[in-house]
Amino acid sequence: MTSSTIGIIGLGYVGLPLSLQFARTGSVVLGFDIDAAKIDALNAGESYILHIPAEAVRAQRDAGRFSATTDFSRVRECEAVIICVPTPLARHRDPDLTYVLNTGRAIAPHLQRGQLVVLESTTYPGTTDTELREVLEAGSSLKAGADFHLAFSPEREDPGNPQSDVAVIPKIVGGLTPDCRKHALAVYGRAIKTLVPVESCRVAEAVKLTENIFRAVNIAMVNELKIVYEAMDIDIWDVIDAAKTKPFGFMPFYPGPGLGGHCIPIDPFYLTWKARQYGQETRFIELAGEVNTSMPAHVIKRAGQALASTGKTLRGSRVLMIGIAYKADVDDDRESPAYVLWEMLEKEGAQVDYHDPHVPVIRPSREHAHFAGRRSVPLATETLPGYDLVLIATNHKVMDAELLAAHARLIVDSRNVLGRRMKGQPHYFKA
Repeated sequence: MTSSTIGIIGLGYVGLPLSLQFARTGSVVLGFDIDAAKIDALNAGESYILHIPAEAVRAQRDAGRFSATTDFSRVRECEAVIICVPTPLARHRDPDLTYVLNTGRAIAPHLQRGQLVVLESTTYPGTTDTELREVLEAGSSLKAGADFHLAFSPEREDPGNPQSDVAVIPKIVGGLTPDCRKHALAVYGRAIKTLVPVESCRVAEAVKLTENIFRAVNIAMVNELKIVYEAMDIDIWDVIDAAKTKPFGFMPFYPGPGLGGHCIPIDPFYLTWKARQYGQETRFIELAGEVNTSMPAHVIKRAGQALASTGKTLRGSRVLMIGIAYKADVDDDRESPAYVLWEMLEKEGAQVDYHDPHVPVIRPSREHAHFAGRRSVPLATETLPGYDLVLIATNHKVMDAELLAAHARLIVDSRNVLGRRMKGQPHYFKA
């Protein structure tokens, strides 16, 4: 291969930031996606992701270092091809590798000798060197490790976190062979400051799962403690604030209305599924999943208790949900617990609106297609008193907390947004 173009497949929350980072550091980047609307937007210098300004896209496009296409035959122009596509769960919590394997089939006929293929999508150990390798070899008649290089390097994006900078987050890199790893390190070294080589693709795959399992288990622990301490009339947020003053031996995690996003609710179960093939149990993962998935029901219970304090029930009540994104300061609503809360509220007979300036219109999705097209309602002094209950599901910084505190008739707060200013007030409930 003589081309120095980097191809990145999947231009979402992982692929687009990575594309721009490679472009900023001098590489020519060709982005691939099956969504023609995304391709048109990027080639027009626009962005569809909240924390990526359009100016960042235009700067690299105008410099001739970034363009995008739906034509997968252009993979042959690239020195390296990096796959950043979703890895969701199927209906019964089995891994769904459809996007990864379909991508492999799409690029295989166009692979060239000497090219590097890297998978970044989170998955179970063995995916890269078995399933992906097999479809690439079958479709190209080339052999991984001999004719082309194959590696795994997990994404470590954290949208909405100002400390999440793709340039400085250390990059884990594992290869099918030592030579594959060497080539992957050389490519990533052009754009990423710190590289962490590991023994194999499987080790690299296990690293990402371990990171997200750690988070899922610890979030489950504080979610469980929240309910236990609540029964004792102890505020979990006060406990965490005090505990985190210890300079060693403790790391703060925070409770919430349930897990969301495309990582923590999903990735641990990739390992659970794979572990069964080895006759192993993953009891911590399963228990954490049970605790975290039970949290929306706890929030709805608190909402019912709050309404009961005013002589009302959920049935027939008007509820305003604050935040539909899965976490603060992002426009990503995938797997958001807010949708679970919404469905539970409607099942109880409530009428629900939502306010989220980062998600002005709900996009179609596989999980919650029936919400598609619903629009965010304004947050205004004159409209807030018309709701029997305001339920805070996401703690966006742009949310007008002062307005809520002054004009909402009844508040259930699952994120401790107003805890310090409203604690003890009769119309304020934590959940």
